[in-house]
Amino acid sequence: MRIATKRRVDWLISDEAYKGRRRLVRFGETQVEVVEIGRGEPIIVVPGLAGGWKLLTPLARSLAKRHRVILFGFRDEAHPLSGRPAEQVSDYARDLSSLIGELGLERPTVFGVSFGGAVALEFAVDHPHLVGRLVLSGVESRFHTTLASTIARRVLERFPLPSDNPFVNQFFNLFHGGRPDSAAMARFVVERCWATDQGVMARRLAMLESFYVSDRLWRLESPTLVLSGSRDVVVPADRQKALALSIAGARFELIEGAGHVGFLTHSSDVAQHVERLSRGGRPSMA
Repeated sequence: MRIATKRRVDWLISDEAYKGRRRLVRFGETQVEVVEIGRGEPIIVVPGLAGGWKLLTPLARSLAKRHRVILFGFRDEAHPLSGRPAEQVSDYARDLSSLIGELGLERPTVFGVSFGGAVALEFAVDHPHLVGRLVLSGVESRFHTTLASTIARRVLERFPLPSDNPFVNQFFNLFHGGRPDSAAMARFVVERCWATDQGVMARRLAMLESFYVSDRLWRLESPTLVLSGSRDVVVPADRQKALALSIAGARFELIEGAGHVGFLTHSSDVAQHVERLSRGGRPSMA
């Protein structure tokens, strides 16, 4: 897959591309940055562990063809920073609940990717009446702590890492499930992820170690779609399928050739699955 030069430039200057569509929304002592594009039924997209809402721009553009897409940044990434740093996934989930209330949304579709999927799940099991539809990608109900994730957290906590080191940045290829199909997309992912402070990344990795919603999945009421890339090595497809099987009536879809960031590299495919969910398509357990 090759990325057109114009679109690649748009990613790199997303500040300009979204000028006039960004605002700060405050609730209590916390404020978050919000961006809206498109028209139609609302979808609020919850960002991953790093990269913020700007990492989601390719996905947002695909979804915005038929929906009002609402992107937001976590409290740790607002400018200027406000409120206390989040300590648990549930802190971000409460922020999501407050944001939906401030925006006056009535049972929107909530789409969480990776770490954002954990936030979306936490939110959905605690506030099932606030969710119209739930879409999850790269998540499970209880994350498996591995030696690699533990080492990554310790390194991020203790050693300042250069953002322009080719050797270090090769590890981001894991998000693609191997060698990236597009050099432009690979650069985009690296640049956006390093925009998040590495201390914040380490703290979020630590949060996942205690994340657990398996015993509350029965509370979910809304139509649910779990999307997994066939090449996802961060949260393998079989574990994401197990999540879908644990949710009554949930639908599972496998996106061939996609890795953990399949919501970016295969954003058109992802948007098609989301649209099918919106239309009430028949369940699948591919």
